[in-house]
Amino acid sequence: MRWALVKVCLAVTAMVVIAFAVPLGLVIKEMARDRAFSDAERQAATIGPTLTITTDREELTRAVLSTEPGGRGRLAVHVPATEQGGSRQEIGTRRATRADLETVRKSGRASITDVPGGSALLQPTALGSGGIAVVEVFVPADEVTNGVGTAWLVLAGVGIALIVGSVAVADRLGVRMVEPAQRLAGAAQDLGEGRLGTRVPEEGPTELRSAAVAFNSMADQVVQLLANERELAADLSHRLRTPLTVLRLNAASLGEGPAVEQTRAAVEQLEHEVDTIIRTAREQRPQTQGGQQGAGAGCDASEVIRDRMGFWSALAEDEGRTVRLAGVDRTVRIPVARPELVAALDALLGNVFRHTPEGTAFAVDVHHSGDAVLVLVSDAGPGIPDPESALARGASGRTGVRGEVGSTGLGLDIVRRVAESTGGDLRIGRSVLGGTEVRIWIGLDGGPAERARRGHREGRRNGRRTRPWAGRS
Repeated sequence: MRWALVKVCLAVTAMVVIAFAVPLGLVIKEMARDRAFSDAERQAATIGPTLTITTDREELTRAVLSTEPGGRGRLAVHVPATEQGGSRQEIGTRRATRADLETVRKSGRASITDVPGGSALLQPTALGSGGIAVVEVFVPADEVTNGVGTAWLVLAGVGIALIVGSVAVADRLGVRMVEPAQRLAGAAQDLGEGRLGTRVPEEGPTELRSAAVAFNSMADQVVQLLANERELAADLSHRLRTPLTVLRLNAASLGEGPAVEQTRAAVEQLEHEVDTIIRTAREQRPQTQGGQQGAGAGCDASEVIRDRMGFWSALAEDEGRTVRLAGVDRTVRIPVARPELVAALDALLGNVFRHTPEGTAFAVDVHHSGDAVLVLVSDAGPGIPDPESALARGASGRTGVRGEVGSTGLGLDIVRRVAESTGGDLRIGRSVLGGTEVRIWIGLDGGPAERARRGHREGRRNGRRTRPWAGRS
């Protein structure tokens, strides 16, 4: 495309230069010729007054030699014979033929004839005696073309400069169009090969900028779709941890025996496979923002919390855990889908059973402030010192209180995304029970919850954050 544009510009500019330069050169040539013969006519006219006065040879000779062309041997005067007996006279060097002289004398009109070495201007002049004399002025060929060669060289230089300039401009325009197209093609190939971070600079002509914007938007959507797919696989796998926790706890209470050991081994194997799925999805996830929860979905937080606490209370009773539930005696509508809230609660409550010893008490409290809902999940466990790593998705890998390994670090991320989808936030601190406290801010209209989230982040920047606690998955 670049060279095609250069060739087209070269051809068009060359045709324009030829169309203007050639006629202009011919005009300059004709002007030089007219100038040379105009000077010759003027020089011939200087002899006219002398011829009207006298035809004496000596007088005419002095008059001819006094002129510039006469002194250089380029002017001649041809006087015909008169009826009073005067003889024919030729003063100066004759170059034109006698026939040409006779023709001019009879016609009475000036004429230009070719002679060896140039041209001759034949100018008829009336004599005082009534005859017609002919003044001949020789014009060399180099004077006829004087300045024409220089003019042609100037025109050729200007034409070449125009052609070179137009080709350079066309090449720059071609580069400006071709390079964005090449970058777009290369980016499409990179994206097709799996380099999802490839983007195209939005540069170049308007059409190519539009194409780059469309490509970048498409790439972002592809990355987002892949991220959502992998997040869904990881989150669905993580939700299997809840029934696996129940199976593991039940297997622990079965006593001893071959069947019990096989059941425990099967549960451990299944839990390991689920963790592997979660880690694989996490490792393959492209760097992109997580999907937002649907703001239009909603559920009754009190009803969901009562339901999940009913499920976990049975396990808590088996392990001798004290359970407290408060703030769920009235309906609390939140803009979170029921499955998402269930997944978040199961992740937090599952952490309590997984990372605290048997007999550790825990509590769930719900507070409604009009524009936001605060859900507190606290326990009396030991806690861990690094809450930042606990909040980092996929950065866990911690060992539970029973020695099991395989925490994927997705639990708190699920909870955080649920909160942030409403404009809220997730906080970690020390509970009044002495262990861990997870505070889930759920915004109802993006008002106080959003301000609380900004205040929480500002507090972290100023070092006023609550004391760290035991990180969880």
